[in-house]
Amino acid sequence: MEDDEVVRTEGEMIELGRRAGEGLAAGDVLALAGPLGAGKTHFVKGLVLGLDSADSVTSPTFTIVHEYRGGRLPVFHFDFYRMESAEEVLAIGWDEYFDGQEGVVVAEWADKYPQLFPEHTRWRQFEIIDGGGRRVREGVSS
Repeated sequence: MEDDEVVRTEGEMIELGRRAGEGLAAGDVLALAGPLGAGKTHFVKGLVLGLDSADSVTSPTFTIVHEYRGGRLPVFHFDFYRMESAEEVLAIGWDEYFDGQEGVVVAEWADKYPQLFPEHTRWRQFEIIDGGGRRVREGVSS
């Protein structure tokens, strides 16, 4: 992915995620930040596809975490939108997902608790731009 990429459709966002997923390895962590409707979950749909999984991806807003184990690596998909504090995130076992590093951790609304992420985290900032497109910036931390 380039440092700053513009996509115009959901399909393009899924493709961007797919390309990102193809290059992932066990232990990788992705932190996604951006407003509602900016494309974070569609990016994760593509990421899971890029890991050769046909698992159905939905936003884990109400369940906090979804696990997708159908591909070459498991994906642990978090959503911090409804989390009220970093302590609440830790209480659901956040740190346990880094033990053994068997898969990929990806978190939406990561900018709420940036202190919880390891140094090697890959940050993505999602923005809604004029005309209905989305801009995704890599390496932008909060």
